[in-house]
Parts: sequence; structure tokens; C-alpha cells
Amino acid sequence: MRPTVTIVGLGPAGPDLCTSGTLGAIAAHEHRFVRTARHPAVSVLGDVVALDHHYVGAGCFDDVYAGIVDEVVAAAVEHGAALYAVPGSPMVAERSVELLLADDRVDTVLVPALSFADLAWVRLGIDPLAEGVRIVDARRFVVEAAGERGPMLVAQVDSPAVLAEMVAAVPDPPPTPVTVLHGLGTADERLVRVAWDDLCDVVEPDHLTSLYIPGLAAPIAVEMQRFVELVATLRLQCPWDAEQTHASLRPHLLEEAYEVIEALDSFDEATGAGSEHLEEELGDLLFQVVFHSRIAADDGRFDLADVARGIHDKLRHRHPHVFPGPDGTATAAADSEAVLTSWDRIKQAEKGRASVLDGIPTALPALAAAQKTVRRAGGVGLSPVDGPVDGPISNEGLGEALLSLVVWARRHDLDAEDALRGAVARFAESVRAVEALAAAEGIDLVEADAPTLTGLWQKATGG
Repeated sequence: MRPTVTIVGLGPAGPDLCTSGTLGAIAAHEHRFVRTARHPAVSVLGDVVALDHHYVGAGCFDDVYAGIVDEVVAAAVEHGAALYAVPGSPMVAERSVELLLADDRVDTVLVPALSFADLAWVRLGIDPLAEGVRIVDARRFVVEAAGERGPMLVAQVDSPAVLAEMVAAVPDPPPTPVTVLHGLGTADERLVRVAWDDLCDVVEPDHLTSLYIPGLAAPIAVEMQRFVELVATLRLQCPWDAEQTHASLRPHLLEEAYEVIEALDSFDEATGAGSEHLEEELGDLLFQVVFHSRIAADDGRFDLADVARGIHDKLRHRHPHVFPGPDGTATAAADSEAVLTSWDRIKQAEKGRASVLDGIPTALPALAAAQKTVRRAGGVGLSPVDGPVDGPISNEGLGEALLSLVVWARRHDLDAEDALRGAVARFAESVRAVEALAAAEGIDLVEADAPTLTGLWQKATGG
């Protein structure tokens, strides 16, 4: 038989709110662990190992919970059984419990307990079923509150940083004050009604702080939902939108993509100049994504939620150096080049491709296609000749020379596509300057001789 981990909840406050089931399970176990010792009822555990040390120096909460689970499981394996205690109820906002229940190294026994929500309903005087309240984890508020209009009970508002992120995630404040619930069931219990914009100035949150939001005027992601609804309306009521297909939108998608590139070229990273233009062009490109998703939804194939879910899961799978695998381990990535190589290999395995070069779009501009081909080949140790080469004066010779320059650019961490685009832009600017100078001096460029053209060029460009 597998070792057993018994999971208990300490309730929302002091020892008086611990259930008899929890106390009996504690008494029956010699080896006890608690996720955090920062809880008013921790004294009922007696001799216990606190797991707060996992929070120190961890890169993210996923690492914290994985470390906690590993330590508890190791103790259960060594001794045959172990007890793991968490604040409140084991089944409310406890990620470490979710991981333990899914861990096939041990069997688990769950002991029910009161949660902070049980006290919250009493203090707030509301029936959560009648009101339709949703419980949301503060650290996932940005995601979990997307599209919600409330009411919501937000758990684990445990730090000023978490509270600040929540406030920033709501562009328009709720029309009514929210209720801050602190230390429910303890001698320090407080319920305070606070305007949304004043939360960060008035509230000093800790591990016993939660919020009740009666309703949000403009929850996170509401603008995206409004946009999706708008596109759906256009498909129903606008003759042009209604007759579009994936194929008919192809030229528009290409055009909007190139206009985003143009906006990026004029954007100043240092000053932010050009932000409004970039925002507008990204919106036009987003319209193409939503439009294609709407067409697919109308055909019963997929919708925008499927698109978002798919890219989320794909990015998570292709970043094993960021997100640990099912076994809790993450791979190493020394630099960005290693990340790209890993990406290509994972993608090749996902798609069942025989070559790392499979899947490069044939419609890519030649220079961009060359860069992608050289990079993927380099990821498996293959690369054409580096540097300029002497070749026949022909299309084939020119192609070899251009390819060698792409290889040279990659070796020196240069982007050939951007470099050529920049050179073309500078050349175009110089041509316009010469044209303007010639017009000012009354010179016809078509009729001008070579010395005149050379003089104009040097005068206009300074070289």
C-alpha cells in the first residue's frame, strides 16, 4: 500500500473553530506539517514542522507549492503516514492541496473544515447562493475576475503588492465601496467599507485579509468582451462583414501586419513617441484575429476562447525552463539562443516533423525565410558557409552571396531583415533629400549628367 497524507484545515481563526475531525486527525498522527505557522490556531498542532521556509527565495508560488508537496510526501514515504494542515478549509484556495491530491506517490485523506468564507457570509449578512457570489484568489484576480461583474469574495489579499495589482487591474472603479474583512474570528477582527481608489492608501493587508466586492463597473477584460460582441454584431448586420471568409481576409491580414511593422519602426523605445500609432495598428491587427475567430465560430469550428486557450497551453509547454513539467522539474536555458533551439525541438516533436526546417511558411519574404532557415539549421549544428563568397554572376551566385551575409549577420547577433529595412529607409530618405534639393535648384534629375548628380547627392546627404 502507498503511504498516506491526511489533509486537515485549521479553520478560519482560533482553536475554537477547529472541528473535532481535525483535532482527532492531529492526535492520530506523529508526523505533522503545516503550510504556514502564521495562523491563530496553529497551537492545536503541538509538535509540528512549519513549511514557511519554502516561501524564502522561491522564484514563484508554483515553486513554493511544489517544494511543500515534495517535503510532505517524502515524510509520508519515510514514515508511512503524515499529516498536512492548512489554514481554513483544505478545498478553498489551497493550491498545495490540489497538487497533493494529484500526486500518485501517496494516497490522501481529506478532513473537512470551516473556511474563511463561512465566517464572511455571516459577517456580511448575505446568502452567497442567492447573491451569486464568486470566490476569487487575489493572486489570480487579473485572470479569474476577467469578464466578471461581481459580486466577488477575494481571498488571500496578503500583501500591499497583491492589493496594488488588483486595484490596477480595474480601469474603472466599482460604483459602491468594497468591504475589507480582516482577521475574521480573531480578537482583531475588522470590517471596513472603503472606496476602490482608496484601498492602497487605507488598507494594510496581511495573511488574514480578504475583500468583498458587491460589483464591478468595468471588470478586467470587459473591453475585450465588448469587442468580441461588436464583431459578432458586424457579422450579423453588416453586408460586407457578413460575406467575408478566411480567404477573402488574407490580404487585409497581411496589410495590417505590415502596418504594425511600420509603426514599430517609428516607435521610440526611450521616449515612447509613437505609442498611439502603435496602439492603433495593434488594434487593427487584433480585429483580424477576432474576425477570423468569429468566422470559425459561425462555422462551428472554434472560437476566440479556443484560440486563447490553445496559445496559452502551447506557450506553457514550449517554455520548460519557466514552467516545471508534471514531475515538478524545469529544464535549464543558458541564454536566448538556447531557448530558441529548445523551442524548435519541442515544436518539431509536437508536429511530428521529420526536419527542423518543416513548417517554415513558404510565403515569408526571402530574407526572412533565409534567417529562419539558418537559425533552425544552426540549432542542430548545421550552417552554410559564413561570410561573403565569390560566385558566378547569376541568380544562383547572388543567392549564395545573400545567404552567406545572412549567416554572417546571425553570427554577429544582427537581424538581416531589420538591417536591410533600415538601409532601404535611409536610402529612401537620401533620395528624397536629393529630389528636394534638385527641385529647389531647378535641376531635372532625369536630364542631369553624372557629375551634377554626384554633386547633388554629396550636398544633400553630406557624403
